[in-house]
Amino acid sequence: MSTSSRPAEASAAAHPTDGHRLPSCFIPHGGGPCFFMNWNPPGIWDRMAAFLRSLVDTLPQRPRALLVVTAHWLERDFAVSAAERPGMIFDYHGFPPHTYELRYPAAGDPALAARVAGLLTRVGLATHTDTERGFDHGTFIPLMLMVPQA
Repeated sequence: MSTSSRPAEASAAAHPTDGHRLPSCFIPHGGGPCFFMNWNPPGIWDRMAAFLRSLVDTLPQRPRALLVVTAHWLERDFAVSAAERPGMIFDYHGFPPHTYELRYPAAGDPALAARVAGLLTRVGLATHTDTERGFDHGTFIPLMLMVPQA
């Protein structure tokens, strides 16, 4: 996941910011909907949950957007989600019924998605945008802790 307020290739003139570049971060998501279940032993996911809940506060500034790269999406070429309101993809199985009712109503950013796709294409990577794909659990599970207000 990159929390960069602008990709490294972007020019400051084309995309003015306050000059801060935020770090790229690896974001763990645990097992399925692990943070929203009871476990035995209790508290087994507490340290990872605390890390996710505190991550945004460790950044030099709050990001305007999050660019999430997920390995839960298999495509021939790079695919960039361009949905205005991504739905939910429950790509886990065998968990309690309430875990299939989780919602993360974050808005997508089609303009940012087009910009990301353009940057990837510009460096020679086959890329397309997808307006149908929703948030998989590798995305929505950690974000529900990191940025619960979506």
